[in-house]
Amino acid sequence: MTEHPASWPAAVPLTTPRLVLEPLRVDHAPEAVTVFDDVRLHTWTGGTPDSLAQLVSRYERQSAGRSPDGTRGWLNWILRRTSDGRVIGTVQATVYRPASGNALEASVAWVIGTAHQNEGYGREAALAMASWLRARGVAELAAYIRPGHDASAAVARALGLRASAVVEEDEVRWSDSGT
Repeated sequence: MTEHPASWPAAVPLTTPRLVLEPLRVDHAPEAVTVFDDVRLHTWTGGTPDSLAQLVSRYERQSAGRSPDGTRGWLNWILRRTSDGRVIGTVQATVYRPASGNALEASVAWVIGTAHQNEGYGREAALAMASWLRARGVAELAAYIRPGHDASAAVARALGLRASAVVEEDEVRWSDSGT
């Protein structure tokens, strides 16, 4: 069995020149549901838009900060634009210790509402999250991106990730080790 820390790092507020990354709370759901209620987002993420009740339930699970068995740390942030205070997306990291080695690794993801895409918010938020994770001892980052999702691939490259030959559930694994 893989050892894991008694507690994982907890998400804290982060800021960038244009964004505030707020640790995810259940009370973000009513505001966020309209941002993510767009079938075009699910071209890349799969599934369908969540109802408010489904989003509340998901945020309750995610805001726990760790998986039920304790083997993963869950870090989730809501992205709020500083210019007008609007929620525009999320970033998240699942932190874990791989079976081989003691260094922490994280699987990272980002979702920007369709109305706010192509403005560099995903890159800005993901870079802030990655810097914060690395400062807390995360040695390797990975992201899983569907082929053809050029915007997410650009964010991954900005994080220093490279596409690998590994494909899981129709998504290519990108990592800073290239594996």
